[in-house]
Amino acid sequence: MGFSRAKVVETAVLNPRLIRIRLDVPDLADIALPNQPDEVVAIYFPVDGRDSPPDMECRDGVWGYYDVDPMPEGRNYTVRAIEPGTTVMTVDFVVHDHGVATTWAQRTRVGDEVAMAHGRGWYRPGPGTGWQLLVADLAGLPALARIIDELPDGVRATAIVEVVEESDLDYLPACDGVELISLVGSGNGYGDSRLDVAVEEFDHPEGLGYCWFAAEAKASRAVRKHLRRRYGWKADQCDILGYWRFDGEKWARKFEAEGAEALEVYTQALAEGKTPKVAGEEYDDALERVGL
Repeated sequence: MGFSRAKVVETAVLNPRLIRIRLDVPDLADIALPNQPDEVVAIYFPVDGRDSPPDMECRDGVWGYYDVDPMPEGRNYTVRAIEPGTTVMTVDFVVHDHGVATTWAQRTRVGDEVAMAHGRGWYRPGPGTGWQLLVADLAGLPALARIIDELPDGVRATAIVEVVEESDLDYLPACDGVELISLVGSGNGYGDSRLDVAVEEFDHPEGLGYCWFAAEAKASRAVRKHLRRRYGWKADQCDILGYWRFDGEKWARKFEAEGAEALEVYTQALAEGKTPKVAGEEYDDALERVGL
């Protein structure tokens, strides 16, 4: 696993909240993308006044920025598509009112560069899965769109989507086999999310289910508890991801002061041979105990 520079080759505004950027990633193979429909890559942006970030380096097997000042900021973004037979990647940026990624996406021009590393993904319906529940807000919309694109024929799926305006739903690909439940005007930094309530009200079909969730972290915690406690779902039946936090800056300050205990819980769970997913659930429970 390594890193690659990526050069902007095209930009397009899809709607007031989504900007599409196509990038040529010459060392695409070095990012080690897992070829999953919700795969993400860490994108590192240039600091103010520059068109590209510095090279990354590898220390103890980990690629990153070491002893660099100022340190480039990075964010995780879904790989919406890779053009077959090329190294051209499409990334769709959800635009917020501030933030390094939003500012870069709004201002970037053809020829500008970013750095990419750390490909990974989570969407893994297990063998025997009879139906899928796919849940996302705006931040999870690009991954949801790709999941829908790549659903095998005959798969039963329901998508619960929370957006700002009805027109945001036009971003999703049409698929006759996917039932759509839309929530408009809530969540997404504009108010409390209703995704957790929508999942609780969802009538489960017969058979083995699987849930993929990508939205605000508080709602993700409620959904995980609901599925695990009410229905007794096992850890491998759901991949529930908190893509962002409504109070992210406040949360980060509190985590810096009180998060060490939760990290110890995660480390201990792995040492006991528990899977990363189960360890992650215990970690999230530990965060909740300290008010995070």
